[in-house]
Amino acid sequence: MELASKYDPQMVESKWYQYWLDKQLFSSKPDGREPYTVVIPPPNVTGVLHMGHMLNNTIQDILVRHARMEGKNACWVPGTDHASIATEAKVVNKLAAEGIHKTDLSRDAFLEHAWDWTHEHGGIILKQLRKLGCSCDWDRTAFTMDEQRSESVIKVFCDLYEKGLIYRGVRMVNWDPSAKTALSDEEVIYKEEHSKLYHLKYYVSPDDQAKVERKSDENVMHKDEKGYYAVVATTRPETIMGDTAMCINPDDLKNTWLKGLHVIVPIVGRCIPVVEDSYVDIQFGTGCLKVTPAHDINDHALGLKHGLETIDIFNDDGTLSEAAGLYVGQDRMDVRKQISIDLNDAGLMEKIEDYDNKVGYSERTHVPIEPKLSTQWFLKMQHFADIALDPVMNDDIEFYPKKYKNTYRHWLENIKDWCISRQLWWGHRIPAYYFKDVDGKNATVVAKTSEEALKLAKAINPAVKATDLEQESDCLDTWFSSWLWPISVFNGINDPENEEIKYYYPTSDLVTGPDIIFFWVARMIMAGYEYRNKFPFKHVYFTGIVRDKLGRKMSKSLGNSPDPLELIDKYGADGVRMGMMLSAPAGNDILFDESLCEQGRNFNNKIWNAFRLIRGWQIEDIAQPEANMIAIAWFEAKLKEVNAEMEEQFKSYRISEALMTVYKLFWDEFSSWYLEMIKPEYGKPIDRQTYAATLRFFETLLKMLHPFMPFISEELWQHLYDRKDGESIMLEQLHLGQLTKDDQNLITKIECVKQIVAGIRTVRNQKNITPKIALRLEVVAQNNFEQYNSVIIKMANLENISVVEEKSPDASGFMVGTDGFAVPLGSLIDVNAEIKKLEKELKHLEGFLKGIKAKLSNENFVAHAPEAVIAKERKKQSDSEEKIATIKANIDELRKK
Repeated sequence: MELASKYDPQMVESKWYQYWLDKQLFSSKPDGREPYTVVIPPPNVTGVLHMGHMLNNTIQDILVRHARMEGKNACWVPGTDHASIATEAKVVNKLAAEGIHKTDLSRDAFLEHAWDWTHEHGGIILKQLRKLGCSCDWDRTAFTMDEQRSESVIKVFCDLYEKGLIYRGVRMVNWDPSAKTALSDEEVIYKEEHSKLYHLKYYVSPDDQAKVERKSDENVMHKDEKGYYAVVATTRPETIMGDTAMCINPDDLKNTWLKGLHVIVPIVGRCIPVVEDSYVDIQFGTGCLKVTPAHDINDHALGLKHGLETIDIFNDDGTLSEAAGLYVGQDRMDVRKQISIDLNDAGLMEKIEDYDNKVGYSERTHVPIEPKLSTQWFLKMQHFADIALDPVMNDDIEFYPKKYKNTYRHWLENIKDWCISRQLWWGHRIPAYYFKDVDGKNATVVAKTSEEALKLAKAINPAVKATDLEQESDCLDTWFSSWLWPISVFNGINDPENEEIKYYYPTSDLVTGPDIIFFWVARMIMAGYEYRNKFPFKHVYFTGIVRDKLGRKMSKSLGNSPDPLELIDKYGADGVRMGMMLSAPAGNDILFDESLCEQGRNFNNKIWNAFRLIRGWQIEDIAQPEANMIAIAWFEAKLKEVNAEMEEQFKSYRISEALMTVYKLFWDEFSSWYLEMIKPEYGKPIDRQTYAATLRFFETLLKMLHPFMPFISEELWQHLYDRKDGESIMLEQLHLGQLTKDDQNLITKIECVKQIVAGIRTVRNQKNITPKIALRLEVVAQNNFEQYNSVIIKMANLENISVVEEKSPDASGFMVGTDGFAVPLGSLIDVNAEIKKLEKELKHLEGFLKGIKAKLSNENFVAHAPEAVIAKERKKQSDSEEKIATIKANIDELRKK
């Protein structure tokens, strides 16, 4: 095959990716090899490729390709998540643009639109991953709502219900007014906000005003022309329509006067009791707490304890309901603004203060959540926490980095029941059926199908007909399907003894972000032990968050996130992969800079040009030079050393370090040293043995690079020798052997040789001597590197190397370890140029010395400066004077010549 003069990523990448697909090189079937299994964190079916996906999937592909080259049966399962909230929102918006409201449609009609949208958009991100080079087994592509996964989800729900782990009840939940559904605690993101603290007047009821008068010995706090009042501080004045009590701490002396009284809710006019509970923080605000049982989890607990009325003042969309009595139909945030004005106008606002607090937001729709009493389905989580904690703490499942073990432990030790129902249509519909029992009371059965549900219902009430059954309208939380992912992709729920689940499970590595450690990682571990009695993966690699070079999280709103596909078009997939990995240590945030991708592209060009250099040499059957023999032996040893280092880095998931290791090996050791050691003189041939060894080394380097840079490594590997159709570098293995003591000694010796060469080059640079002029090298006392003379002579362009008792008077010397070396210069030195250079340096030092002397002659400075500072300045003075004396002596010596 002809090799182009320049590397063209677009041509190379499309060609080889199609080749890999055509030859089914990503495909995996159970066999006798050790399996290496990875399941992709399924991206939302609504999604398109972003920088986080790029990082995560690059790491996965590196691990998968590395395992494949180790001879393992690598299976990378791709797929997408149906993303209930996000997808339903997309479909609702699409329909709205067409003038159709969701409520105008039946559930089935809406789902038809949702499936149409999914079929049209759902595969976009997976196609984009192909551009990155991801070697997934695409024939295994799964979807959390396909038939096999859906059947798994329903089966697990029924199983857990039968085990008594799933229940239905009225609980305070996190409500998303935009998506109009409940959320789990993990789907709420808390943000610091600059809010307001509103101090409201709650007047004592008219009937109780006289009672306050009689409490003359009490610490009565507030009174005006309207009478006595208490002050309540709140960040949410829009909820006062739901107040059913005021609460004080019984030990709060400043509020003792309120005991046993009733107060009037401002504007609302409702008379509510003052109750006492130690829950109230005496130090916060005025120590008086408004109790709104329907809209705060802690208030709800107080309401149950004190038998308070519950008034739900919000509609599902966050507007105020008829029960509020005021501001009906208005959005809660608009009401907050208006009610503060109305309270102030009515003289019911004591004051408003600035206040910083944390506000919970929906992780999906980014609107403030609303605590809401709601009938929902829950999964008891203590059982799962009990089975999932020890495996991580004991490192049966290993986290990288380890710091996330504590995050995991803290969550499991404070576990709450999981609200698994969502008020959506797009998702797995909960398999619960409602009907009336023989006494006409509400009854429920849970079954995988409506036919099974009817049988169960008839056992309770023989008169029940199919038309009497009403299936639960809610669907399951998306994560209720995702937590089964490592099992369900191999059909391990529906057919627990099938060949694939027994071969591929548990999976090997999981690569994911720490932001879903609770949503997904912990729950997969729980499901793994519940349904396979085994962890779902052995290792979890937590990536960092991709940020811009200023440290800001990349986002569309900030406009600081590049389009990954545009980056690939500009720098090539290999260049972008390398750019992502150059600064991607596990668990640490990545400060992404596009210049890293440019560095990746430059490295591609370096590899390409190195190959073109080698292929351009003329080969002849001539004697192999001694320098070439040494270079080959050294680089053979170097490959063993670096490969062993990289294997250790892979084992400890230091993936970016492994890339940097092979990068330095190619750029520094191979290109800068090995090729220079063996490169023939211009116009002359290279011996056949050296050329063959160099091609072999280049092939090994390509194999080491392949997991990181799959496209260019495949392209050049195919050019190295005549390849058969269907062959690929990705199926090759490295066989380098063990690093021996002789190898280590040789590497150490060549490092010294490199220092000698570098020393000679430094002398050339300092003395302005062109590399074309051959120099002599003197070795003082004895030459411990005589066997490497041929390499040193070639690399440093020397006439000869001689051993001397002491260096020549005109020689520039340097040390390598304890050995002394010198380069005699004689007439090679341009005396006038040297004198000018030294005089320039002398002038600079004399000016520097003058400044120091001026500082030390300043009596004020000497009198007040610390002794250490003065001592430092005097040291600078003596050092400068010594250097000046040396330079003057050198100038005098040169002038004598």
